[in-house]
Order: sequence, then structure tokens, then C-alpha cells
Amino acid sequence: MMLDYISLGILIAVVLVIFYGIIAIHDIPYEIAKKRNHPQQDAILVAGWISLFTLHVLWPFLWIWATLYRADRGWGFISDKGQPESAQQALIDLEKKVAKLTKQVAKLESNQTTKSAQSSSQLENGE
Repeated sequence: MMLDYISLGILIAVVLVIFYGIIAIHDIPYEIAKKRNHPQQDAILVAGWISLFTLHVLWPFLWIWATLYRADRGWGFISDKGQPESAQQALIDLEKKVAKLTKQVAKLESNQTTKSAQSSSQLENGE
């Protein structure tokens, strides 16, 4: 009789541990999303709870969804190599490009003015 109660206690403990384990596992994608400051972390949490009723069929997709986003690089589909590190650096680069282009336009205009002056003087001379 005593072994029956011990067996029942062990069975209840194992069921509780498995139940708690399933609940704890379903929350892992949400914790990842929260740590990465994911913009859709609430949706991941709700989908995790829904995944409990679908026997965790959605769970691997939630894991992938949660790990795709990082606050420092976003979704990670676009490479930021070669981009300036700050807005101030971007402004300096743009100012340099504008100055260079302005010089090129001034040079082209002066060449055009010189050529048009030469052609008008040739027309006046009858050449």
C-alpha cells in the first residue's frame, strides 16, 4: 500500500515537471525576442501560447522569427558595409561630394563659355 502512494507521488511529480517544462520551453522564443528588442515580441508571445495547443508545431518558426531581428542591424538582410558610422560623418561626406560636384560644374561652364566665345569670334571673322 505504501508503494502505491510513493508511485502515485512520483507519477504526479513527473507529470508536473513535464507540464512545467513544456510551458517553460514554449516561452524561449519570446525571451529571445525580448532580449533582442524585437518589434513584434508581443505577437511572438501570443503565437507561443497558441503553439501549446498545436503541440508546438509553430515553435521552430517562432524561434527563427525571434532570432532574425537584432536591434543593432535590424533584420540583417541589407549589408551596411561602407555606410558612415554617424549622421555627422554622413553630412561631412555629402558636403565633400557637393563641393567636388560644384567645382566640376564650374569647370564645365567655363569650358563651355570659352568654346562659345571662340565659335562666335570665328563666325565674326568669317571662318
